[in-house]
Parts: sequence; C-alpha cells; structure tokens
Amino acid sequence: MQTIVITGVSTGIGHAAAKVMIARGYRVFGSVRKESDAQRVQAELGENFSPLIFDVVDPEGIAHAADSVREALNGSTLAGLVNNAGIAVSGPLLEVSESDYRKQLEVNLVGPFLVTQAFAPLLGADPVLKGAPGRIVNISSVAGLRAMPFVGPYAASKFGLEGYSEALRRELMMFGIDVIVIGPGPVKTAIWDKAEEVDIEQYRSSPYRPILERFQKVFISQGRDGYPAERLGELICTALTTSKPKVRYAAVKGRMMEKLMMSVASPRMLDKAIAKMLGLNKPS
Repeated sequence: MQTIVITGVSTGIGHAAAKVMIARGYRVFGSVRKESDAQRVQAELGENFSPLIFDVVDPEGIAHAADSVREALNGSTLAGLVNNAGIAVSGPLLEVSESDYRKQLEVNLVGPFLVTQAFAPLLGADPVLKGAPGRIVNISSVAGLRAMPFVGPYAASKFGLEGYSEALRRELMMFGIDVIVIGPGPVKTAIWDKAEEVDIEQYRSSPYRPILERFQKVFISQGRDGYPAERLGELICTALTTSKPKVRYAAVKGRMMEKLMMSVASPRMLDKAIAKMLGLNKPS
C-alpha cells in the first residue's frame, strides 16, 4: 500500500482528496490543527487514514509529523505530498493590516516551504529509502495567475507559490521528484457560508465600502456555484498517479466565452471590465 501526506484535511479540498485517495487503495496521513478534527476525520475516513496534528507554520510540529511518517514507511519512499492547507485574507491593499498580510504569506507561502523541506527526504531526496520517487502537488489558485481586487493578499501568496513550485520542480529533477500545480477557481465548500459572515464594518469609513459590499455578493455567488470539492479530489489523484502529468492543471468553471475573454484580453481591457462590474472607475 502506497502512502501520501495531505495538509489541511479537516474540510474542503483536502478532505475530498484524502477520501478519493483512500478509495483508490492509498494510505493517507492528513494534517489538522485540532485534536477534535483529528478524531472526526479519522472516524469519517477509516483505518487507512492517520491524522497528523500540526500547523503548517510550526517547524517543530512539522518535523515531528515527518518523523512519524518516516517510521510508518519503514524504509520505503512516500508516494506523494499535497500542500493544500491555506487561508484567504481579503480587503483593500491600502487598508489591510500588516499582521493579516504577514499571516496570509506565512500560511500560504512559508507553510508549503516548511512542509516540503521536512517531507522531501521521504519522497526520494534521501537515498537510503527504497522505492520510486514521489510527487509533490501544490494547490494554488486561479488567483495565482490573475489577481482580482480585494483579494490582493491571497493573490500575492498564490503568485508566490506558482514561482516557488516552478523553481522547486526544476531543482528536484535530480531526485526524480516531480512537482505539479493545481490552480482551481472557486470550489463549492462551506467556506462560502463563512465568507457571508465576514464583517466589512471595519471598512465603514473607507471609500471602498460600497464597492466591497458589491464585491462580496459577487464573490460568494461565484463560490457557491463553483467546482465540487470531490472533483478537485479526483484531479489531485490524477496529478499523483498519471504516468505523464502536466506541470499545471486548471479547474475553472465558467462559460467558454468568459474563459476565452479572460485568456486573450489585455490586462488594460480586463481592468476596464472589472472596474465597470464593481464600480471602481474614478468619478468624473
């Protein structure tokens, strides 16, 4: 039985990926931050799931988890690592707090860096282990290629993850370890119920306030109409198991004409379209 590690399996994409991989006969180690989540997910996913309790910004906790997985592998390599855990900070870039911005980058960009350093030896960078090299799948976003207003902190973290992944893929070629990026658009999860509860009152004196209200409605509506998490789980499975994986998979739901416009329109054209949609044009 081959083994993979997935970060952030308490809900959403990580939970769906763990469920799919277990159904395909894999043993999954999945990270959560709370003991209560560890017990719940263990009960939901069964005996081929083992929880790892750590935060992706805690080097000591990550190292302890990597040691536990190494012991379980008993001299064999790890088949895959999925860097999925992440958060989304939103708000106008001129007004987002420094602490929130730093937290966004710490979790979404430093986190995968720390986790990858800890688990790369198990994927084949350690020549003592026996077996085929594993793969790394980094969960980016459509926001890793295109930044919308008011999700600048999140986009910055995902743009960074895309660059990190590209450099890492080339550096790990000497070990036979492949690195694959998945860049989904909105995914249908419980996060959109939480997004509706986000208090934008902190921006009540901001010139962006009425635009933020409009943006929140559009953003949540798109999210609730997004890809099912289970389909992303299947895509992660494909990235981990297909014989010739792509370097990047996109999963963006939408009409063909909308996708075509976003792919061929110039940045200035998109600026104008987005400004008109949200009311971001400067008053005349």
